[in-house]
Amino acid sequence: MPRSSKNNKPQLWHPRLWPSWAIVFVLYLLSFLPMSAKQRLGKRLGLLLSRKLKSRAHVADRNLAICFPELDEEARKQLAQDNFVACSRGFLESTHAWWRDVSPYCQAAEVHGLEHLREAQNKGKGVLLIGGHYSIFDFALPLVACHLKKPGYVYRPNNNPVIDRMIENGRRRHFGIRPFTKRELRPMVSFLKKGGEVWFACDQDFGGKTELFVPFFGVETGCITSPSYIAKVSGASVLCVSHLRMPDGGYRVVFSPVQEGFGADKQKDTEIWNRYIEDTVREQPDQYLWLHKRFKTRPEGADKIY
Repeated sequence: MPRSSKNNKPQLWHPRLWPSWAIVFVLYLLSFLPMSAKQRLGKRLGLLLSRKLKSRAHVADRNLAICFPELDEEARKQLAQDNFVACSRGFLESTHAWWRDVSPYCQAAEVHGLEHLREAQNKGKGVLLIGGHYSIFDFALPLVACHLKKPGYVYRPNNNPVIDRMIENGRRRHFGIRPFTKRELRPMVSFLKKGGEVWFACDQDFGGKTELFVPFFGVETGCITSPSYIAKVSGASVLCVSHLRMPDGGYRVVFSPVQEGFGADKQKDTEIWNRYIEDTVREQPDQYLWLHKRFKTRPEGADKIY
């Protein structure tokens, strides 16, 4: 009888994973750098990666070409390079969130729309926070969670068990935050019904799980409708949330007004959160994860983008 894939996964200390442990150790050491040094190193790393990772640079260029057709080639190239820098800085900021004290940044971050979050919390039926993949990555989690009473988040486990352990341990050390994989919809709904608050970034291409297409920067973009289902069955209030690194080096978190009636119309719901992300990205276009193949899944008959 064949062994399950779960049983075939190597143990954490298997020799095959020793290089992964070495990577974790290096990242742990990098986490001790002052934040200013992380930002400088992130800039150098981003400039280097923009030249070395040609396939990712091509993805970013294609994304920017269809989302910002008004940009000429030189401006687009510069924006792609800025995006590499922003994402590299975000990766190093994540090491800070995994191992260092983030409370000073939670206190210093500029926050808008906190009254909307409080309104949703006071309804007592849980809060679903729909976010996006902006460049500050895991550093954003405590910046948002520090304003929540019973925080949770949705994640996809990393295929490497050592890297997954590093990331998830780093995330879960903040504010008693509770994780949910995308397969754990039932316990997530139960958590929301009991007043929990769940952050869910659903703005990636899920391939065969794509359920509908909505405009995003004028491009028909494949999306899932899980947020609508979760809101409908849990009764949770729905807000959109953004988290950006600002040009002055500070951080800003924005909570949208409560999205009334969310869950009744999947098409309308999906258009709402895509429009919110688009508006946020237009404000700071280098801060989005343009390195991801967001438009890989295409409507029937549409030309491929990558």
